[in-house]
Amino acid sequence: MKVQSWIQRRPTRQIKVGNVLIGGDAPISVQSMTNTETTEVEATVKQIQQLANAGADIVRVSVPTMDAAEAFKLIRQQSPVPLVADIHFDYRIALKVADYGVDCLRINPGNIGKEERIRAVVEAARDRGIPIRIGVNAGSLEKELQEKYGEPTPEALVESAFRHIDILDRLNFHDFKVSVKASNVYMAVHAYRLLSKQIDNPLHLGITEAGGFRSGSVKSAIGLGMLLAEGIGDTIRVSLAADPVEEVKVGWDILKSLNLRTRGVNIIACPTCSRAEFDVIATVNELERRLEDVRLPLDVSVIGCVVNGPGEASESDVGLTGGFSGSMLYNDGEKQEKIPNDQILERLEKAVRLKVAEREQLIHSASKGAPVLKVENQ
Repeated sequence: MKVQSWIQRRPTRQIKVGNVLIGGDAPISVQSMTNTETTEVEATVKQIQQLANAGADIVRVSVPTMDAAEAFKLIRQQSPVPLVADIHFDYRIALKVADYGVDCLRINPGNIGKEERIRAVVEAARDRGIPIRIGVNAGSLEKELQEKYGEPTPEALVESAFRHIDILDRLNFHDFKVSVKASNVYMAVHAYRLLSKQIDNPLHLGITEAGGFRSGSVKSAIGLGMLLAEGIGDTIRVSLAADPVEEVKVGWDILKSLNLRTRGVNIIACPTCSRAEFDVIATVNELERRLEDVRLPLDVSVIGCVVNGPGEASESDVGLTGGFSGSMLYNDGEKQEKIPNDQILERLEKAVRLKVAEREQLIHSASKGAPVLKVENQ
């Protein structure tokens, strides 16, 4: 099924984090962050690989000490995706990871001390083509801003951001992105709206400290969804007190739901009722698990009865409609065969994998000069 997005994205300047373009007409990237001890190199590299497999375009790694910086050197050498070093206060760590090939520095210029220290970091970033992310958080606003506004507010977040932006502007450094995160959805959304009207740098979206998997996913979907639907945002991170792999999955689901990017199997499934002729919930849960390795975008509908099933199947790459004497399997919207209800899972998986192989073969043929099959928004 062909999909399109009616969202008009806000024009922004483009920066490059490793081999990933951020801003401009580049796809909105998905980020996450490791939660291993950075000095535990093997564990951190393993988690980065898991995040990359789940679809992370960029991964952030905390680098709080010089020992962590030395570990980061080894981690960067083994990472399959660009890495952002998260650094607070100590400019020497920023200089060290810049030497070690970091792809982006998450460091607020105003927090690293004297002018010469700020200038040293900015010049190192400029010389090596390393962008900077300014990251403002409602939980760590400057004391004077807390006193001025009485409490964290959208205006306080934006003013804090401009303190750091002004430093980079003064040093003629423009390769940066900005985030103004809060755990309160309305505060974060309003802050991003305010900031988006005043700068053309890429914006990194996030609802910070959103909570556990369920509540955090809901908050993030609402907050990021509001902004993305308005065309605001160039890269996202879903912050969950959960396995960071889940952050990546939720981030992709948000983008896919707005037709901003496509990746992997998109399952359309009914919530079930007494009309369902097979166990839709168990089938969908197991199908999602089995097809996690599929990266090619594909729509698969799994509907328990013939009320909505044929309509959904007609718009899907692979579809299944429940029936009393067996369920109907569809391919590209056309009826294929009736299959026994006790074989649904195996036959569905087989049909999906055959479709994936067929699409991959077409893409391969196109790369050899055959007619091109365009796969959009990857």
